[in-house]
Amino acid sequence: MAAPQSNPPRLLPSGDSAITVEFSKNIDEVANLRVLALDRALAGEPIAGVTETVPTYRSLLVHYDPVKISFDALGVKLTALAQKPAPSAAKARRWRIPVTYGGEHGIDLEDVAKALRTTPDDIVARHVAGDYRVAMIGFTPGWSYLSGLDQSLHLSRRQNPRVMTPSGTISIGGVQTGVQCLAGPSGWHLLGRTPVRTYQFHRDPIFLLEPGDRVTFSPIDAKTFAEQDRAAEAGEIVAELMPS
Repeated sequence: MAAPQSNPPRLLPSGDSAITVEFSKNIDEVANLRVLALDRALAGEPIAGVTETVPTYRSLLVHYDPVKISFDALGVKLTALAQKPAPSAAKARRWRIPVTYGGEHGIDLEDVAKALRTTPDDIVARHVAGDYRVAMIGFTPGWSYLSGLDQSLHLSRRQNPRVMTPSGTISIGGVQTGVQCLAGPSGWHLLGRTPVRTYQFHRDPIFLLEPGDRVTFSPIDAKTFAEQDRAAEAGEIVAELMPS
C-alpha cells in the first residue's frame, strides 16, 4: 500500500543528535504508512551523517552525527524526502502466529468478554478473524504493536497495570493488539499466549517481525503450545510464513 502524501511533518529536536519527524499527534494508519515510507526512502537515498532510524506509529526518530550534518540541514533534507512520492514497498510478508487463548495463558479473556458483553469464544473468534499489520516494534525487544484491531474489541487499558506479565502474551489495549515477546510489565488485557519468539538473541534472524509485516492468529490447544514452546526455545521459528 502506498503512503498518502499530505502536509509536511513536524521536526522536533530529540537531544543534540536526533530528530523526531512527526506526521500526526495520534495513532493514525495514514501517518504510520508515511513513517514507514520515509524510513524506506532513507534506506534507498541515504543522507550523509544519518546513523540510525527508528519507526514508530506516528513518527520516525532519525539519529545523526552532528559533526557531519546540522539539525537544520538534515531537517530540510528530511522534509523534502517526506514530500516525495513514496517508494514502492516490497510485498509484505504474512505470518500466521499460533495462540492458546484463555485459562492460565489468557487470564483476562473472561473479564474482557464481560466488559464487552459477549462470550470468551466470541472474543477469540473476533480476534482470530483480524488481519493485522505490524505498525512498530518497541518498549522491549520484539514487542510488536499491531494495527487493525476490530473496533468491537477496542477496550481501555487496565486501570492498574501489572508489574509482570508472561513472555509470549497476546493482548489488547485501546485500539491495538500486540505480541509481547519478553516477560515484563503491561497494562493491556491478556487474551492468550504464543510460543513464538519475535526476539531471540541466539537465533538467525534475531527479530522475526518487521514493521509492515502482516499477521494473523490461529488458535492452538495447551498441549500444542507446550510442544511448540519447547521447539521455539531451541531456536525453531514456530510462526508460519504464509504465501503472499
